[in-house]
Amino acid sequence: MTDSRQQDISHIGAASGLQEAGVLARGGARARRVGVKVPEITAWFWVAKVLTTGMGETTSDFLVHHIDPVVALGLGGCGLAASLVLQFAVRRYVPWVYWLAVVMVSVFGTMAADAVHVVLGVPYLVSTVFFLVALSAVFLLWYRSEKTLSIHSVDTRCREVFYWIAVLVTFALGTATGDMTAYSLDLGYLASGVVFVAAIGVGTLWYWRGWLAAIPSFWFVYILTRPLGASFADWTAVSSDRGGLGWGTGPVSLGLAACIAAVVTYLSIAGKRNAARRFG
Repeated sequence: MTDSRQQDISHIGAASGLQEAGVLARGGARARRVGVKVPEITAWFWVAKVLTTGMGETTSDFLVHHIDPVVALGLGGCGLAASLVLQFAVRRYVPWVYWLAVVMVSVFGTMAADAVHVVLGVPYLVSTVFFLVALSAVFLLWYRSEKTLSIHSVDTRCREVFYWIAVLVTFALGTATGDMTAYSLDLGYLASGVVFVAAIGVGTLWYWRGWLAAIPSFWFVYILTRPLGASFADWTAVSSDRGGLGWGTGPVSLGLAACIAAVVTYLSIAGKRNAARRFG
């Protein structure tokens, strides 16, 4: 065999190897994208997030006032554990599974934050600082382990664990923060909701102007949507002598649950249509 032919064969083999490596790399990228088990950040994501925060607040209040608080906390913990087991069991993002887990995080996170104040007698300001430090520690450990806090990179079991721990602590932090503004600062529910709307607007403006990066902006808004939704939900549920509309925690919880179901149904249908267009 001549040297030139040997060189031609070598070039062909190298090209084939590069092509195969490219195919494998693209396949791996697709596998990672399929493995991401959190939703895209769209307007509907934030709508669902605010609805779940409001429902978590009023549902928690309804349960602890209608059954034994210890039993309510136990039921909330069992519901959270079951929903997270289901979320970790699925191999891709499933809207109803994901948002069920978020709802249960909201309910249990509210109960946990309220227990710190009611049972242990910890002031709202102290519990707010405590949960803020706890969330900072979670973010620090997450970043040191995975080198990113982006939810778009939640494509491994380790990152998924960090993500849900962070979500749980953000709900507890948001609950404590909302109670602090409503009670400790004596703003009431409606005024507190307006304050959080303004704070989210400031964070959004900072992001648009390039003063705050995408990932810190996301988590800043994510944390504040918890007291935002809870403040307006409480305002509609509590009696007029407490500055609310007096609709009741039960009816408000059912109404929010219906809204969440409608949004999740839409997201499920839209996701199937998008998948059909991509692969059809």
